[in-house]
Amino acid sequence: MNEIERNRYFLKDSIRKRIDFSKTPQSMGVAAPPFEKPWSEDAEMVDLPVLDWAEMVDVNIVSCIRNRKSRRSYTDRPLKLEELSFLLWATQGIRMIAGHSAFRTVPSAGCRHTFETYLAVFNVEGLEVGLYRYIPSVHRLLVEYLDDNLSQRIVEASFDQRFTGESAVTFIWTTIPYRMEWRYGLAAHRVILIDAGHVCQNLYLACEAIGAGTCAVAAYDQEYLDEVLGVDGVDEFAIYMAPVGKV
Repeated sequence: MNEIERNRYFLKDSIRKRIDFSKTPQSMGVAAPPFEKPWSEDAEMVDLPVLDWAEMVDVNIVSCIRNRKSRRSYTDRPLKLEELSFLLWATQGIRMIAGHSAFRTVPSAGCRHTFETYLAVFNVEGLEVGLYRYIPSVHRLLVEYLDDNLSQRIVEASFDQRFTGESAVTFIWTTIPYRMEWRYGLAAHRVILIDAGHVCQNLYLACEAIGAGTCAVAAYDQEYLDEVLGVDGVDEFAIYMAPVGKV
């Protein structure tokens, strides 16, 4: 099998037929990993407004689907904090917590939801420029660090795609693979990528509903972006990004 064939094989689900699922951590009685990363009690947090989204966004879903497209040019208008709150709810919001599972606004294989949402904030009302992490269980933002030069770092991390640092905010999703491996073993990794598509499509549609635009980005300097996010690159690493701005 050459390299092309090996990569094509990864896209198939053939691996499932040779996995002994009785040997996965879940089947062996290992406790499930938490559905979100912990945070320090003294961490700086930002409350996100929670509104009646149906009243805030009075747009037909058909229009959002029809008008959806990748948008790389944004105006200088800031994103409102309630609009950011809506986008976070639409992409990773929690509907219900049951035991070790968090049912969200997007589907995930086995309800494992391996993603963490980081935000490179450049032009959002009420927020300073810097890196934030979304905490879905309490619908709040954790301040990772403030950095006036973050936009340039994000551009460099995306191989000089300028629009990634010219947005109001750039969403960056990391994955913690063990959340999925715990249940599916070696069959976990393909479905993690499928799940990423669910999340980003929700972002596209939610952006259309608030007069914003986004563009999914899968080309980035893996090691440098992980460094910018402060993740280890092994047990957690960047997997997808999407700048968002008003259009």
